[in-house]
Amino acid sequence: MGALDYLSNFCTVTSTRGKRKAMQTVEIKVKMDCDGCERRVKNAVTNMKGVKTVDVNRKQSRVTVSGYVEPNKVLKKVKSTGKRAEFWPYIAHNLVYYPYVTQAYDKRAPSGFVRNVAQAAPVGPNAPEERLTSLFSDDNPNACFIM
Repeated sequence: MGALDYLSNFCTVTSTRGKRKAMQTVEIKVKMDCDGCERRVKNAVTNMKGVKTVDVNRKQSRVTVSGYVEPNKVLKKVKSTGKRAEFWPYIAHNLVYYPYVTQAYDKRAPSGFVRNVAQAAPVGPNAPEERLTSLFSDDNPNACFIM
């Protein structure tokens, strides 16, 4: 063993950092009435480690947090301000096949949104709409054999 090998043992760097969390966006529904509520929620979330951006929309009661954070920790931090909070339960109504199913339609949802429920999606590739639209498809040469 040479002198360089002996000295290199003292110069090795070991990393004790764990894996970095993935960048993600967390959307939370929070009931906010005034500027003070909005400021309190925004300050609580902004001071968290790993948060890059915080967007508060009081009209929709929506807080969007982007960064290297865990969704459950963000929700817990928002709840620590004394506000009722839950994960954002809505999706855009144009992404749902049946937006007016009884569980999906919600009067309290912001305009253009419905609840994200399993019944709002078709049951599979054999859904009635899929069968009817593929009946007269240009991709299928035997599709219009009636004429």
